[in-house]
Amino acid sequence: MAGVAALILAGGGAVRFGGDVPKQYMLLAGRAVLRHSAETFAAHPDIDQVRVVIRADDRALYDHAMAGLEILDPVDGGATRQESSRLGLESLAGLAPERVLIHDAARPFIDKATISRVLAALDGSAAVLPAVPVIDTLKRAAGDGASVGDTVDREGLWRAQTPQGFRYDEIMKAHRTGAGTGPAAPLTDDAAVAENAGLNVTLVMGHEDNMKVTMPEDFIRAEGLIAGGSGETRIGTGFDVHQFGPGDHVTLCGVRIKSAHGLIGHSDADAGLHAITDAILGAIAEGDIGTHFPPSDPQWRDAASDVFLRHAAGLVAAKGGRIVNVDVTLICEHPKIGPHRAAMTERIAGILEIDAGRVGVKATTTERLGFTGRGEGIAAQAAASILMPTGQDHDPR
Repeated sequence: MAGVAALILAGGGAVRFGGDVPKQYMLLAGRAVLRHSAETFAAHPDIDQVRVVIRADDRALYDHAMAGLEILDPVDGGATRQESSRLGLESLAGLAPERVLIHDAARPFIDKATISRVLAALDGSAAVLPAVPVIDTLKRAAGDGASVGDTVDREGLWRAQTPQGFRYDEIMKAHRTGAGTGPAAPLTDDAAVAENAGLNVTLVMGHEDNMKVTMPEDFIRAEGLIAGGSGETRIGTGFDVHQFGPGDHVTLCGVRIKSAHGLIGHSDADAGLHAITDAILGAIAEGDIGTHFPPSDPQWRDAASDVFLRHAAGLVAAKGGRIVNVDVTLICEHPKIGPHRAAMTERIAGILEIDAGRVGVKATTTERLGFTGRGEGIAAQAAASILMPTGQDHDPR
């Protein structure tokens, strides 16, 4: 028996800016919106199981967003929020949880304290709703929609949030018996389903930061919540050199390019990714590539350098940080970098799981001066900026 299960509803199909990616899978500080809340629930000491309800068509997006997070397999939702919630609850029947928390995937900033308040209130109630009191003056629009009709009394009004908590058997019964009954308008949350079934819903204090990311401007505010007041920016630099040798191609920034020469190195000799990796490691005071991947270790012979870069990005995430941007300059007489710049940008962004707009790739020569000018090899220098939690001076692992 699982004492407490958390159910995250991610079955919506709304997209941002008219694109083709649902908002719950859009990246927020380098991670999908959905992943932020899923990680919080998975890490809470009183949550035994976590499951996400998704659209069947979004399985590939889900697998990518949640890779490495050990939670229950997702289940498919329905055509409405109410149906998705019911299907998610049905999927938990075999686990027989005593209590269940139901959360909107579009609320990435749920905090441990709010979860704990909801669970504590369930000790004496069958249903619990976190909410914050309305403090703004409320106006009802007139019939034309362009002018004020009247002022609404805000006394006793609260803004509902999630996760909403329930005794599992009670909310499961409410969903099963409530289908097709009650008010004509759709029930927009599970607390309304509970109310419709005659259950008393207890209010507990939510949190102002537990916002719902819905519109484009919400993403801007969400980025600000992550960055503002609780972080510091770290800057790191990296430099790498590889000599030309036998071969018919080089690998730069993860892209294979035909060349009259190869590059000599223990791994694939990707100077671009090596420089970026060292820049990221430097920003978080984690040494350099040689510290983590010694050239004396045979397992890294001919290794693809994306392994090194992903490792560095993983260390940033483990410390609670996020990569703000990276910038790399390739220094060589040949091959020509311009035709491959876009592919390099996309490749780096994909490895780091950040937007391509946060990746800079440039190239220059040394006007025939020095070893690069003589065509003896390729150099790369890089910079990375990392947003870290304030006071994060040690490894929390």
